[in-house]
Amino acid sequence: QVQFVESGGGLVQPGGSLRLSCAASGIIFRFSAMGWYRQAPGKQRELVATITAGGSTNYLDSVKGRFTISRDNAKNTVYLQMNSLKPEDTALYYCNMRTPAPSWGQGTQVTVSS
Repeated sequence: QVQFVESGGGLVQPGGSLRLSCAASGIIFRFSAMGWYRQAPGKQRELVATITAGGSTNYLDSVKGRFTISRDNAKNTVYLQMNSLKPEDTALYYCNMRTPAPSWGQGTQVTVSS
C-alpha cells in the first residue's frame, strides 16, 4: 500500500536549518510529482513545496529562497532543505504526492524557537 515515512524534524533556533527526508513506497516514485505539506496548530494543512518527475520545483511564497525541495529516485526519497528558519515555520511536516494520496504518514515535527 501507499506509505510515506517522514524524518528529520526537531527543535531549532530561529535562523537555523533542518533537512527533512521522506521515504515513499507503494507508488511509482520516479513518475510521481511530490510535495511537502505542513500543518500548524489550529490551521489547515498547506502545500509548501512541490517537485515534478522531471525536477521542476515550486514553492509557497513565504518559503521561497529559504527552502529547497529535491528528490532521489534511486532511493524513492524526497527531501526538504530548510534554511533561515522562522518561528512561523513551526508545524508538523508531511510529504505526499502533489495530488495527495488518501493515506498520510505520521509527519515530522519542526519547532523553531529560541
